[in-house]
Parts: sequence; C-alpha cells; structure tokens
Amino acid sequence: MDRTERFYRIDQLLNERRAVSLDTLMAELEVSRATLKRDLEYMRDRLQAPIVWDRGLRGYRFDRADPVGRAYALPGLWFNASEVHALLSMQQLLSDVQPGLLEPHIEPLLGRIRLLLDGADHSAEEVQQRIKVLRVAARSVSPEHFEVVSSALLSRRRLQIAHYSRERDEETERVVSPQRLVHYRDNWYLDAWCHWRLALRSFSVDGIRRARRLDVKAREVSRATLDVELGSGYGIFAGRKTAKAKLRFSPRRARWVSSEQWHPRQKGFFEATGHYRLELPFSDARELVMDILRYGPDVEVLGPAGLRRTVVQALDDARRRYRE
Repeated sequence: MDRTERFYRIDQLLNERRAVSLDTLMAELEVSRATLKRDLEYMRDRLQAPIVWDRGLRGYRFDRADPVGRAYALPGLWFNASEVHALLSMQQLLSDVQPGLLEPHIEPLLGRIRLLLDGADHSAEEVQQRIKVLRVAARSVSPEHFEVVSSALLSRRRLQIAHYSRERDEETERVVSPQRLVHYRDNWYLDAWCHWRLALRSFSVDGIRRARRLDVKAREVSRATLDVELGSGYGIFAGRKTAKAKLRFSPRRARWVSSEQWHPRQKGFFEATGHYRLELPFSDARELVMDILRYGPDVEVLGPAGLRRTVVQALDDARRRYRE
C-alpha cells in the first residue's frame, strides 16, 4: 500500500469510527509505528486534517470542533491532464500577480494549491519541475492600472481611461462601465460598456495608459448580452452579426486540427480524401486570418468570398516581400 492509499484508508477509518487505536491503524495499514506517525503528521501539517489523540478513548479521531477541521476534506491526490493544467495555470497566474488589490489573499491561495499538488509520492516541486506551462506572447500590464481597473470592476464604478490602439496607432480618452476581466491567450482584456461609442467594447488592459476610477455607478449589462455581443465572433473580436468561415485542411494537418477547438460552435468533418472541413462563426476576421495563415499551404478558405480574398491578399503581400 503506497502513501496515497494509506492517507485514504486513515481518512476512511477515522470517519467510520469514534476513535481508532494506534495498533489498529498499524495493522490495517501494515506499517511500522514510525511510518504511521509520519503519515499522521503529514496529514495534520500539510493536508490540515484535524487528527487528535483522545486519551479517554485511547485512539485517534477527527476533531470536528476545530474551525480548520470543519472545512477539512481529503483532496484528490491524482489529477487528470486538464486538472493539472488548471492548478498549475492558477499557480502561475497567482505567482505573477503584482502587489495590489488581491495581495492579502494571494499567499493563502498559493498555499492551498501547493497542498493540492503536493500529494502521493510526488512533491509540489517535483510536479512543477516535470510539468511545464509555457506562456506565449504575454504582454506586460501595469500593476497600478490593473488595480484601478479591477477595483472599479468589483465596486461597480465607471472608469476614465486613456487607451492606446496598436491597430490604429492612436490614443483615445474613454469613460467606460467595466463588466468583466477576461484572460485570453495569456493577455488581459476588459469587457466594458463604452459611454463614448454607446456600445460594448473589449480593451486590452496592457493598452491602458492612464486609468481613474470615477465616483459614478457603472451601467450594468447582463451576462447574456455580454455573451451574445462579445462571444459570438471569433476570438477576442466582438460582433453580434457573424458570417460562417469554411476551411479545408490537408490530410496531414487534419490530424491536428480535427482535435482542436477554434470556436464553441464550430462544426467539422472528414472528407473521403482525408481532408478536414472546419466551419465556424466570426464577425471581425483579423484574428481568424492570423490563425489561418499559420497553416500556410495546408489550409484553403472555401468561403465566404471576402475572407478568402483577405487571406489571398495577405499571402500575395508576403510573397512580394520575399521577392524584394
């Protein structure tokens, strides 16, 4: 019986009985007194198990009167791939947070994640060394601006911001009602009602040059409206009015693309030739075009015609550049 199984067996015995003697635990677990003592100490110190020795009952029991004990639950010590990625991603995000609004709460959260990862015969350090989460193309965010934005968001107040658009190479002043922060492709975006445009907009938080919280109540937008307006398009680009992109991937690339999710409402199927057809909605084509171009000659845009022309133009421009 390995250590993980012993933890579960100890937890089971202490939950089933008023108290369990040292001899009974040693016999059930088939371990020495020293090993049992180490297991109990680990469960107390690392898993916050409220295990106490009861002199009257001459055995170990759970102290449910302990405030920590009331919240105790043996964590799942084995994780599937998505759970490990979620825990490590949370740990990395929390570790990267600069001092600010959430500072008092960060270390306790990190401690809990470390306890969850620090299971079985593998330490949290071992898990981190053996499983790596890479962040690609992440842009730095001013801690000061992030704190102002998150504070206004949670207190439901409007924001006055100066936002720089890399697409247009210009800075504009806006008053917005923040609705939610979105972490997408390793960068932060603010979904907000823009009182200048009188519409919902997404702003890259790293593009905020100045931010000031206003003492004016924010306009509320329902989650359903946010999802329709900002979630119907492709990627971070919003738009209620969408078109359907039809892409055809080569048999070689089909083995990868057929397993990928490009959009929650995508549809895909294999052709008899081994090619893979992918259909998905989009409103603004900019991000979709970038993703299409990643596949070079292994993808063809079948429609709509406007999207096909945009991709063809981009490929022609690239070819001319290499001929210069």
